[in-house]
Amino acid sequence: MSLVMVYVHLVWVTKKRIPYLRSKELRKNTWFHILEYAKSKHIKIDHINGYRDHCHCLVQLKSNQNLQSIVHLLKGESSHWINEQKVLDELFQWQAGFYAASVSPSKLKFVRKYIQNQERHHQSGSLIDELDNHFPDVKSGV
Repeated sequence: MSLVMVYVHLVWVTKKRIPYLRSKELRKNTWFHILEYAKSKHIKIDHINGYRDHCHCLVQLKSNQNLQSIVHLLKGESSHWINEQKVLDELFQWQAGFYAASVSPSKLKFVRKYIQNQERHHQSGSLIDELDNHFPDVKSGV
C-alpha cells in the first residue's frame, strides 16, 4: 500500500475578477457546496475559503488524482450551481486557469490559518498583494 501526502494550495478567480461573491452568505454556501461535491467525487478538501472574487482551497491529492481534473470539476460544478441558484443578476463564471503551490507538511498549519482568515486579509489589500506578501517566493500569476 502506498502512502501519499501531497497537499496543494489552489486559488482560482472569478471571470475578470468581478466580485460576484459579494455576500458572506453566498460565499459560505458556495464553499459548503464545493466541499460536499468534492466529497462525492472522493476529492479531499482540507480547507476552503475565499473572498468576493476568488477561492482558496487546500487539497490533499491521492496518487491517482490529477490536479487539472480536480480544479476543472470543482470550478465547473460550482459555477453551474451558483447560476442554478439564481442569486445573481448576471451569469457567474470563473476565470480560466488557477494558481497551485505544493505545501510542505510543516507549513500546513500556516496555510490553513491563512485560508481561514480571508476576510481579514482582504480588508487591506488585493489578492495579488496578498499572495506577494504571504508567499514571497512565488510570483503571482493569478
